Amino acid sequence: MVEVDVRGLSCPIPVVKTKKAMEQNPGQTLAVLTDNETTKENVSRLAENRGYQVQVEKMAGGYRLLLTPNKS
Repeated sequence: MVEVDVRGLSCPIPVVKTKKAMEQNPGQTLAVLTDNETTKENVSRLAENRGYQVQVEKMAGGYRLLLTPNKS
C-alpha cells in the first residue's frame, strides 16, 4: 500500500500529489492522510472519477482515505 501524506497542504497540491501517486502505482491501494475537510472531498472526487472505491476513516486530527482501484 502506498501512503500519501498531504497534511498541512492546501488544494490543489493534495489532489496533484494523489493523482501522481495513482499514475506511478497503477492498480495499488493508496492511503491518503489529510487534516482538511476540503481536501478530503476533493481527493475523494478525484478517486471516484478515476474508478477507485473510497473509504474514509476519521482519525485524530484528520482523515485517512483508503483508495482502492476497482478491478475491471
